[in-house]
Amino acid sequence: MSEETLTNFLKTGKDWARLRTSVQGVFVLKLPAYRSSPTRLAVELNPVDESGNPKRRRGLIMRSSADMEDFKPLFEFEKLSKLLEMLDSVNPKVEAARRRKGEEVLEL
Repeated sequence: MSEETLTNFLKTGKDWARLRTSVQGVFVLKLPAYRSSPTRLAVELNPVDESGNPKRRRGLIMRSSADMEDFKPLFEFEKLSKLLEMLDSVNPKVEAARRRKGEEVLEL
């Protein structure tokens, strides 16, 4: 991972742009300035399809390592899997496929 690449992306990337990383499903997202908060980068976790494109419009966004620590216990909650299985059985099945041209990739 290159801090120079991240610094350049922060300066020149478009708002809400995604930068791919070498880890499937992990992206760097450029967040626009909002009120008193400056433009900054965040990590987006978003499952990918067979061609490496994000499956969701927006994934889980983490702005800091503290955010990751806050989410960890939620993913470890044993009843979460059961709840998601129940949602799978209740919700209608949806399939969507989008393809994008090659993009820059940040090596982690």
